[in-house]
Amino acid sequence: MSQETWEILCEMEADDVELQLALQCAPLITGLKISNLLTISPEGFIQVGRIVEGSVLSLYPLLETEEKMVILLYREDRLEKYLKMPQVQKLLREAGYESDRLEDILPVFCDRYETYAERGKPFPHELGLLLGYPPEDVEGFIRHQGKNSLCTGYWKVYADKEGKQRLFEKYEYARENLIQLLHYGLKMTEIIDICGCTAA
Repeated sequence: MSQETWEILCEMEADDVELQLALQCAPLITGLKISNLLTISPEGFIQVGRIVEGSVLSLYPLLETEEKMVILLYREDRLEKYLKMPQVQKLLREAGYESDRLEDILPVFCDRYETYAERGKPFPHELGLLLGYPPEDVEGFIRHQGKNSLCTGYWKVYADKEGKQRLFEKYEYARENLIQLLHYGLKMTEIIDICGCTAA
């Protein structure tokens, strides 16, 4: 992060919902990713719903506690297309999913994620698929138990290190741009519109 953006960030309210969307979901909002997790207060969830209403962004609550909510924000059409990829379908079957339909996968995953978070059960690695990570990296993470990665950025990389590093740089650039746009007075709904997320 540039010094200028860091200074802007230090002046902003850390718990502001729009800022948290920029910090956690800029790659999704700008169209670089198909999905992102957003961890936010339960009160902030209502505001997030209002912000993404009327856009191509969908949300699915994965976990709710008194202090926080974990939400999957995604572009439904692109995530559904990704889930149809043969390598992704193979990994989903290996993880015990009988369907590749998003509407069938999300409730099952939500149960697994809650069980992991609340009872310490094994982490559901298929989260990487729901986040649109390259399947070769999800498979590499599972096979190597999270070790021996080529590099780590937004996820652990097991193939095409240089290409993924360039992608991570784009993600960081998107995040900085969104922070600066908020600082200059744009609302997140306007940013979503500018980025082409408005539903037709």
